Amino acid sequence: MVELFLTAPSQHEYEGALKNAIDSGIASRIAENDPTEWGPDAVSEASIRLSWTGLAESSRPLIAEIIELRDSLGARGLDHVVLCGMGGSSLAPEVICHTYGVPLTVLDSSQPDMVRSAIADRLDRSIVVVASKSGGTIETDSQRRAYEKAFTEAGLTPTDHIIVVTDPGSPLDKEATAAGYRVFHADPNVGGRYSALTAFGLVPSGLAGADVGELLDQAASVQDNVALDGADNPALRLGVLLGVAHRHRVDKLVMADQSRHGFGDWIEQLVAESTGKNGKGILPVVVPFENAVNFNPSTADSILLSIDADDAPEAQSGYGIAIRAALGAEMLVWETAVAVAGSVIGINPFDQPDVESAKQAARDMLGGAGEVPTPDFTADGIDVYGAEGTTVADAVSSLFSQLDLDHGYVALQVYLDRFDHADFAGAREIVAQRTGRPTTFGWGPRFLHSTGQYHKGGPGTGVFLQVTGDPVEDLEVPGREFTFGSFIQSQAAGDAAVLRERGRPVVRLHLKDVPAGLRLLRTVLAGKGDE
Repeated sequence: MVELFLTAPSQHEYEGALKNAIDSGIASRIAENDPTEWGPDAVSEASIRLSWTGLAESSRPLIAEIIELRDSLGARGLDHVVLCGMGGSSLAPEVICHTYGVPLTVLDSSQPDMVRSAIADRLDRSIVVVASKSGGTIETDSQRRAYEKAFTEAGLTPTDHIIVVTDPGSPLDKEATAAGYRVFHADPNVGGRYSALTAFGLVPSGLAGADVGELLDQAASVQDNVALDGADNPALRLGVLLGVAHRHRVDKLVMADQSRHGFGDWIEQLVAESTGKNGKGILPVVVPFENAVNFNPSTADSILLSIDADDAPEAQSGYGIAIRAALGAEMLVWETAVAVAGSVIGINPFDQPDVESAKQAARDMLGGAGEVPTPDFTADGIDVYGAEGTTVADAVSSLFSQLDLDHGYVALQVYLDRFDHADFAGAREIVAQRTGRPTTFGWGPRFLHSTGQYHKGGPGTGVFLQVTGDPVEDLEVPGREFTFGSFIQSQAAGDAAVLRERGRPVVRLHLKDVPAGLRLLRTVLAGKGDE
């Protein structure tokens, strides 16, 4: 059962748009895998991206395989599951495992201290799931290489510990199969951000102990409903509301998740990467639990969304959403709703045309082809890039002064150890209070596989504050000419370069002493100068 509550400032306009969607048969055509809904330019991509609509049935054979493997590994004393994956390969398993109360270590970073910490944790009992749809994700390949070396040096056989999830025929599939790894194939006709109910979501979650069979049952319970062309279809209603709001430049989706850690992050990728292109898009803003009631600050260009709440919140814009459903059902509702919203907005929700640019810029810098940036100035042990002045406070104030106070947003992009510095995510609240504008927080390079598409392809209304830092100790990537430390610095600098090329204001602060730099930065972000 899905409980959905919606409010809109113009009920007449919303109901008219809903009637148009019903009359066009969009919901049934999506369910039937009709690729023509999003225009002729989208047909080639959409024709190979719609299999997610039937995953509640098509993924069912995986369940027995996962349970059998889990039991076999458990009998050998392997019970610590680590997931090496980025974006769609990691966000869904994280929320699935949290919902079912089972432990999962998610390694979705190239930060060397974070990689080293993960490898050092119960290596002899570790099951490492290496997940990459393309089979060429550099972060995941680097993590796999580091684990292979660690297992070998510990006298353990890597093929006894590493499980691979990838699309059939990918470079990773061919290499892993030849090396003797257990390989699970995902449905190649499902995009990464729609892959929660494929092998990418089910294998790591099931090995960790989540009831993935029940998850599919939950999705199956709403599958017929989300295919209906009628006002009782919650996905259709939700998608139309998102699209209608976007017409009025109400394009920030501020989410408060009161029950499921990580679900907002999963929605964030699905919505931002699907809609943020051609100068359009919806920006998700994940608000922590403590702000679930007041959504402070809320703005006139924001839709307020309460997850697992009883009623739609009151938004300044007039657009409010509350949704309550079992996880598998809600995932299918959101996937369908975003596909509907893409049609209303007028974009192809299945491509990501701007993601590759930052990857290429990072590769260029690693290979010596890109221009290595030099700091504009250094203050208090922090190198400042992209700003004039003499203090860190000057740099931050200069960036915030470029913020559009009607439609702008701030993106905090933090390329640090997420395990050790998780509490710095609270800086999002500080900046939101100071600026009065929607503020996002992304751990780099993880967000590059999520909101990165929106930042470069969506409306050019963001200002970007990057935070990088020296690792405690760098770590080599076996078989590569670069280290994890040089890789993550290239990713940050490459993304900043692409953002600047597209006219987005970017300031990067590189902390030479990370703990001391973060203490100073909290004060500076609050507007208290560099006292």
